[in-house]
Formats: sequence, C-alpha cells, structure tokens
Amino acid sequence: MRALLTTTVLCAALGAPAIAQDGQWSAADEYYDPAEMDEARRQLQHEGGGTRYLFFQADRLEYQSNDGAPLLVWDAQGWYGGDLNRIWVKTEGEHSLEEDSIEGFEIEALYSRAITPYFDLQAGLRQDFDPDFATTYAVVGLQGLAPYWFEVDGAAYLSEDGDLTAGFEAEYELLLTQRLILQPRAELAFAAQDVPELGLGSGLTSAEAGARLRYEIDRQFAPYLGVSWHEKFGETADFARLEGEDTHSVSFVLGLRLWY
Repeated sequence: MRALLTTTVLCAALGAPAIAQDGQWSAADEYYDPAEMDEARRQLQHEGGGTRYLFFQADRLEYQSNDGAPLLVWDAQGWYGGDLNRIWVKTEGEHSLEEDSIEGFEIEALYSRAITPYFDLQAGLRQDFDPDFATTYAVVGLQGLAPYWFEVDGAAYLSEDGDLTAGFEAEYELLLTQRLILQPRAELAFAAQDVPELGLGSGLTSAEAGARLRYEIDRQFAPYLGVSWHEKFGETADFARLEGEDTHSVSFVLGLRLWY
C-alpha cells in the first residue's frame, strides 16, 4: 500500500500540468488521508536523496619491485553518508619487505560536503605514523570528477609545527573491453618550505606516474599489473642523497583493487 501511495505521489508530481504545481496541492491529496500523504512525501524525499550509505574502496593493494627493494603498498578510502554530507576515512602507506617493517603510513578523517554535482569540499585531520617523526595535520581539499572523466583529489596540509605541504593526484580509466581497464595515474607533492625532519625541500618535492591494467573478474574485485615511476626533486632529492637513498625508482607492480 505504501509503495502504491509513493508511486501515486511521484506520478502526480511529474504528470500534473504546471498550474497544478502551484502551492502544495497534489492530485493524490484528493484520494488519500493527509497523514498518509505526509508519510508518503517523507518516504519519497528519503529515497530521493536522504538515504545514508556505506562505501569502501581499496584502490591499490600491491607489490612494488622498487628497483630491488620491494614494497607492499596500500591506498584505501571509504565514506559514510548521503548525497551532500559524508564522513571520509583515507589511509595509505608502505611496508618494506627487505627490512620487514612499515616505512610509514597515514590516516585522514574528513568531513565532506558536495559543493557542485561533481566536486566535494573536504576538511579534517591527518595523522602520519612515521617511525622517526609522527605528525598531525589540518586538512582542506577538493575531490571529485573533472571534465573528460578524470578523477582528481587535491589537498593542502598544515602541520602542528606550522609547515605547509600539498598533494594532488589524478587518474583516468580507459575501457579496453567491458572488463579489461587501463588506468593511468599521476601524483605530485609540494612543500612551501624546507622540512628537514621529513627530508623535504621547498617546491615540488616528488612525482609519481604509472599505469595499471586490471581485469574485473567481478565489478568489485579486480587483479592488476602495471608499472610505476617515482622521482624526487630539488632539495628533497639532496636530502635523500645525504641519507644514501635513491632519488628515483621504477617498479613493476602487481596487486588487487576491490570495493563494496
């Protein structure tokens, strides 16, 4: 009965002439009790945008060869909420197989508000868990779908010590078939000042680019392989050399992408 009433309200709203849309009048009001009409309208509004959902996606769960110093890398995010307001949690990090230790990882907790049909404004906190230097940041960013279907995510970070950094990443999905998908991806990192404790110099600190070819066995489960290139620049590269670290690497990657 409730489903029939909701359908009647929707059809009446869409099918009535323009003059019938004036005020709160609906043709269904002629046949149903006002209390039932109020309940049907509430249900229609809920199903048309008021429903809350839970979403999780591990975009990268992968092995990287890293020029002979292999890593396990993860990059995952999830949210809970509706069309306009959401709570996001994001995490990424690296585990060194050579040293059998986590080299560092981060977690972000963000409030997200849709400001256009394609972009969300996000703000919150980020906590870095680095073996040598753990730091907390305030975060402000934008995430969404740019023209030509590029998925983009950019944010600025202000640390508890007043250091300002930023990151930007973009990716694109090219459907070779309905299940075989090529995903180019690029990521840039910036710093407004030198942060010697983190081995960062001002300006463009690093860039990463790559491509991953995945096969969707199921829409929610897809193994992939690909290649990834990483480079450090400027004073950030100088800091790396002083520590005896490489400033660039090329990796073969093998991993899984999943969501629910």
